[in-house]
Amino acid sequence: MQEFTPIKEGKVREVYDNGDSLIIVATDRISAFDVILKNQITKKGAILTQMSKFWFDFTKDVVPNHMISVDVKDMPEFFQSERFDGNSMMCRKLEMLPIECIVRGYITGSGWASYKENGTVCGIALPEGLRESEKLPEPIYTPSTKAEIGLHDENISFERSIEVLEAKFPGKGAEYAAKIKDATIALYNKCAAYALSKGIIIADTKFEFGLDENGNVVLGDEMLTPDSSRFWPLDGYEAGKGQPSFDKQFVRDWLKANPDNDDLLPDEVVAKTVDKYKEAFALLTGKEFGKQGE
Repeated sequence: MQEFTPIKEGKVREVYDNGDSLIIVATDRISAFDVILKNQITKKGAILTQMSKFWFDFTKDVVPNHMISVDVKDMPEFFQSERFDGNSMMCRKLEMLPIECIVRGYITGSGWASYKENGTVCGIALPEGLRESEKLPEPIYTPSTKAEIGLHDENISFERSIEVLEAKFPGKGAEYAAKIKDATIALYNKCAAYALSKGIIIADTKFEFGLDENGNVVLGDEMLTPDSSRFWPLDGYEAGKGQPSFDKQFVRDWLKANPDNDDLLPDEVVAKTVDKYKEAFALLTGKEFGKQGE
């Protein structure tokens, strides 16, 4: 049997080269504040992978994506074991674009902090009088650069995103910048409306795009998971304050309240985090989370 070792390891995911495709494995690791915690969050990787699969299927008519299969039977024998079952996705190889495509439908987090200071989010002027967590009149696109691990991404203007892309793809910067902006807004509008009908507000999210062998823009990475998005329950939503969420906020809050944590979460925080992820999965997909998302 051919052995595989990751060609790239992120804070949470491992990427394996499978010749003409990649296999992306979402581990059960969890990171917060750019630190990988010592705990494993049971089944977290599989929940994230199956949630991405759900959204990739849901939006393939809007933008093509990199997913080939999440069934380990379609992958080399090495991946046909419990360790990889459910949390692995075989994907098309893309040349990734060096921009994180962030879209914000509600004002929260760093956007709210910036708005309170000067009435703008990432240089975009917004109406006066908005309250924390309020829905924006229109979703806004706030791209950022992709930083190396250990460094922070930098928010940039749309104009700057053209320059970054032009530097890497001469003569194509404006075209690619416009395409990924339009795709980001279109994906968000479709998915946010769907999620709202299922009781979840998608406050903001990020997408990543790459180019296929023909130069077409294709959606890659993960999609609309609690790791890449802010999900809020519609039930109890009220502008003017922070919102409870289905993402890692629960973990972040505990770490902030317990500064001597040694990067280790108590069991009850781990259990509640898993429950939050499973609850979001069930609401969005209409299925209880199980093996292969069935």
